[in-house]
Amino acid sequence: MAGAVKPETVAAVASLDEPTRRRIYDHVCAHGSPVSRDEVADALGVHRRTVAFHLDRLAGLGLLSVSFARRTGRSGPGAGRPAKLYQRSAGEVAVSLPPRQYDLAGRLLAGALAHAEESGEPPGAVLDRQAHDFGQAMAQEQSDRGKPPGQPEGSSHRDTRALMSLLEVHGFEPQLAGSDIVLLNCPFHALAQEHPELVCGMNLHLLEGVLEGLGQTGVRARLDPAPSRCCVRIEMSDQI
Repeated sequence: MAGAVKPETVAAVASLDEPTRRRIYDHVCAHGSPVSRDEVADALGVHRRTVAFHLDRLAGLGLLSVSFARRTGRSGPGAGRPAKLYQRSAGEVAVSLPPRQYDLAGRLLAGALAHAEESGEPPGAVLDRQAHDFGQAMAQEQSDRGKPPGQPEGSSHRDTRALMSLLEVHGFEPQLAGSDIVLLNCPFHALAQEHPELVCGMNLHLLEGVLEGLGQTGVRARLDPAPSRCCVRIEMSDQI
């Protein structure tokens, strides 16, 4: 789960604003097999050098993948150099403002339903448990990166900074409100609007898993729905 928009992701999406580059990208994506510079240039009536520039730029941004193969079908001496071929990258590039994590919600919901069908457990209970486990995994990933610099072990300020950093990275847009943390953004906003009990409950268990995984005491997540922000509020009376 990653909510903060990376500069390289913005650059990749913004690169398609150039009309010729977008035509070249669309042409490559329309083919089920890799295409060469010459094939793209001939199909679009664009100079080969221009095509090569845009194809390599798209590849450098992660939008296309590159391979090499001889188009003649021959091999051995005299077969010529392999051609550089391009096709759509298997990686996904997306920008969401404000940050949304519908792919995570989908994975958790699908995983819970599949497990519930196998085990006979109520899907909601499975979802809450899996969301809690995922929250713990998020916290473990944060812990593996190391504590924020400048704070001693066991410092409440260190714990607060670690939690705020994790929430920021994952798109919750945390903000201190007195002794609590309010979350200005809900990564599951549209789903929460349609299915508040299910999705807000999932989110609550996710954040409870985060708190448990970080090992923070005297802190709790609770439901506190309000317009234009996340339904979960984090009470930190013993941490600030």
